[in-house]
Amino acid sequence: MIPSEIEETLDGGPTPDAVAELALRKARAVAACAGAAIVLAADTIVVIDGMPLGKPSGREEARDMLVRLRGRLHEVMTGVAIVDGTTGRAASTTVVSRVIMAAYPDATIETYVASGAPLDKAGAYAIQDLQGALVDGIVGSYTNVIGLPVETTRRLLEGFGVVSERSGP
Repeated sequence: MIPSEIEETLDGGPTPDAVAELALRKARAVAACAGAAIVLAADTIVVIDGMPLGKPSGREEARDMLVRLRGRLHEVMTGVAIVDGTTGRAASTTVVSRVIMAAYPDATIETYVASGAPLDKAGAYAIQDLQGALVDGIVGSYTNVIGLPVETTRRLLEGFGVVSERSGP
């Protein structure tokens, strides 16, 4: 893993195109110094009411995000990009999943925030945390909500000649 060290801003707001472009900027930045490698980059954001929720800056912001999301529907967008460091060839896409949050009580928010777990997650939660108790349901890719849409990533990598065991020779 190589951090891209780019400024992580969305050009044009929280749209699928903007998220894919951010992932592509990350991949290109790493490919520029990685040599002859196939570079994979991704970026995930949570969007509610047209507003992006990134990683919270601290416990108070994490608490505020969890209160805002409670009992509501939002989108999780993950941009995935591949760059061939040798040729410069690139591909990117965004996977969008819709998540319905549970109507969890304030005590759950307080316990979760106190654990520190929400502090490094877009939207201040992970679908797999608390045995999934924060989420009532999803429409779309579960692995996207975790942070990397495995199915889409596999297809992109195959387009660059990277073959997984699952896909065969």
